This record gives sequence, C-alpha cells and structure tokens, in this order.
Amino acid sequence: MSQTEPIRFGILGCADIARKLSRAILLSSTATISAVGSRTLSKATTFAKLNNFPPTAKIYGSYEEVLDDPNVDAVYVPLPTTLHVKWAVAAAKKGKHVLLEKPVAVSVKEFDEIVKVCEECGVQFMDGTMWMHHPRTEVMKGFLEDGEKFGKVKSIHTCFTFGADPDFLENDIRVKPDLDALGSLGDEGWYCVRAILWAYNYELPKTVLATREPVLNKAGVLLSCGASLYWQDGRVATFYCSFLSNLTMDITAVGTKGTLHVHDFIIPYEEKKASFYAASESSFDDLVTKWGSQPSKHVIENDLPQEALMVTEFSRLVAEIKSKNAKPEKKWPTISRKTQLILDAVKASIDKGFEPVQIQE
Repeated sequence: MSQTEPIRFGILGCADIARKLSRAILLSSTATISAVGSRTLSKATTFAKLNNFPPTAKIYGSYEEVLDDPNVDAVYVPLPTTLHVKWAVAAAKKGKHVLLEKPVAVSVKEFDEIVKVCEECGVQFMDGTMWMHHPRTEVMKGFLEDGEKFGKVKSIHTCFTFGADPDFLENDIRVKPDLDALGSLGDEGWYCVRAILWAYNYELPKTVLATREPVLNKAGVLLSCGASLYWQDGRVATFYCSFLSNLTMDITAVGTKGTLHVHDFIIPYEEKKASFYAASESSFDDLVTKWGSQPSKHVIENDLPQEALMVTEFSRLVAEIKSKNAKPEKKWPTISRKTQLILDAVKASIDKGFEPVQIQE
C-alpha cells in the first residue's frame, strides 16, 4: 500500500460521538469510511445514510463483521467504557488499528490488557482526545516552555463542566454504573487530567487527593468531583468536573514569569479559529488601581477541525506501519495510561474516605 491511499476505517457502534468522527474521517484526505457495524442492521443503515457515508461503505448488523472485513484497516470504537477491553482487544487480534474513545477503560488494569494485545499484534493505539491535535495546543505549549516569558510552571488549574438535562441525568450511558462507571470523572475529568499532564510534560504527580463531598447519583456514579495533585518539587494542580454546572472548559497555568489562560480548550468556541491569553511579568500600575499590562490574546486559525486533524495524524501513523513496516508510536498509549492512572487514584481517594493516594506507575 502506498502512503497516498486513504486508511479505511470501520466504526463500531452508532453513538452520538460517532457522528462527529464520521464527519472527521470524511473531512480528512488521508482516511475514508469503509464499514460501520451496529447491534442491528437497521440502525447501522440509518446511521450511514444520515451521516453521508460513501456508497462503497459496508453496513453490518454486528461489530464482529466489521472486524472480519479485510477492507478495514482501523476501527474507531465509541462504545461504552465497560465494553472497551472486549472490542479493542478483539480489533487488535484481527490486526485492526484502534482509535478508542475516552476514557480508555474503567481502570488502568483493564487498559493494560488493551495495550498488551495492541503491542503483541503490532497495531497503533490512540485515544480520542481531540484537543491534543489542534494547532493551538502546540502554540500554547511553546509559550509554557518559554523560559523568558513563562518561566517554570508552578500550578495548573483545570475545569470541565456542563449542565446536563434531566433526561441525561436519568438515562445517559455516562450515569450508568454498568456502562460508564466513572461518570463525570471519566467523561470530563479525563480532559482536565490530560491538560494537567500535558502542561507538566507528562510527569506524574506523587500524590492525589480527591476533593470532599463529590456528588453521586442513586446508583453511585459520580456526577461532580474534583481533586488536588502534588509533585515532589512543590508543583501543584487542581481540577473540577461536573454534570451539574454551566458549560466551562478552562485551563489556567501559572509560571514563575507568566500565566496562560484558555477558556475553550476541549472544544473551541469556533471550529476554524481558536485563541488563548498569555501574560508575562504582570504587575499593577503605580497606584494599584489597574494592571500595568493586560494579557495578550493569541489567535490560531486552522483549515480542518481538531477531530479531523486527529484522524489525519492517526492515519499517518497507520500508513507508516502498513507501507514502511514501522513500529507503532508508543507516545499515545503511554499518555493514555498516565491519564488513566490519575483517574484511578482520584477514584481510590474517594473510596478511601478522601485519603491521599500515592501514584505508582
């Protein structure tokens, strides 16, 4: 296969998020949709029609048929978290590369099962954290690593909340213990934790301490929670996630010389343009009635939405493996595992009565 040939995706399931990824695959010049499978043929047929699948795409009434299709190179798996191990492992064993929705698993033990099989079968793994692939993310990282303008990072504060409606809080898979047992911690906290790790160059904290009084539903699933993270050298981080508050997705990174603010880090306000604010050597005026200088706004434009850029990068890695016999990129499963480790520690701290939990790789 030449690298110019598009990577052929199969989609396992017709979840809402799969609509967005289907569009992203079609927007990417390096990928195409080859198949979709659902538990019923009628649902898969309707999904393909509503999402403008190419006429060549195969429609299947089971996930197994997608994995058995020789014209599928990779699969996108948007299934509930409790099904990730089963279907990601099954896909890898069939030689399919795996783009897996977050959170990647219910626990790091389950995730390790997935990665082990992916490595044994030589397939690429990547999770579906889209904002990591936005060009703004690289520009912001450049500011964080600028010793003159930002200095050394000392603290990170992240937040992802949205106000879920009564139907969501009663019926969505993210509030069901048998489907997505981590609730808001897995759905929203994943992004917050990833942003913290990203800002700290993926160096794990020493200790995690969950915030007291999280909100749980009657089934025991987290609807709202938070935590503090501590590093040995005195660096700190906090995050808060909730299904019960207004839509907010912030990062505040504070350095010895500068500060970074971003208010839409997970999904930008606009699809083709994103911004952040950077401040350096901030101070007040002489009378302390106002700031001497205000943070500067930086705008980054992009031709493709971040989810299409994610598909493009994943497809590039798959093409390298297929056409050049390259080894799968280990960066992505490593980052996923560290994110999952911290989620596990937050959950453990809650379960232990808000005791500090030591992170062990």
